[in-house]
Amino acid sequence: MGFRLTPQDNTFYDLFAQSASHLVEGSKELTALLGVLPTEREPIADRMRDIEHAADESTHEIMRKVNSSFITPFDREDIYGLASSLDDCMDLMEAAVDLIVLYRIGELPSGIEAQVEVLSRMSELTAEAMPRLRSMSDLSEYWIEINRLENQADQIYRRLLAELFNNGLDAITVLKLKEVIDELEAAADAFETVAHVVESIAVKES
Repeated sequence: MGFRLTPQDNTFYDLFAQSASHLVEGSKELTALLGVLPTEREPIADRMRDIEHAADESTHEIMRKVNSSFITPFDREDIYGLASSLDDCMDLMEAAVDLIVLYRIGELPSGIEAQVEVLSRMSELTAEAMPRLRSMSDLSEYWIEINRLENQADQIYRRLLAELFNNGLDAITVLKLKEVIDELEAAADAFETVAHVVESIAVKES
């Protein structure tokens, strides 16, 4: 990264790290949901909703900060893009949990654990990457691994879809389950978008 003659407000880095930490919390609740009975899911959904609200507040704090700062560590457009993309990841994971409870889904399809495992790993990698924005170092491994995981998520998603349509479930159940796995797939795509934004920032700042 080139030498800067102007001062920067470094609190942005802490705010991005805080935002990403919510993703780790959310992925843990998502994982926990898979291990409980349907009657025990509501409290997890409530905690997930609280995490999503905290993530929203972190996003709003970043937006307020960028709107009130004369100097930012990198382009304002990239700050907006990164904050929004991180928020999308949380929103989509929370939506999947909410749908499972609202639709009163009983048994979840075999293989959804693999989807959630990928999202958990993506959450961890994203949280680990955010503090490195300060130095823009050792980030390429992050976006390469996120891309690999997203490809893995695509394969898992296609297998889940095939099983849904091939195992003789009634149409309403298929529609409910498909909406859940669609949200989880969209979350994986959102994590890849975060990685793309980080890569773009790193290229500009190098």
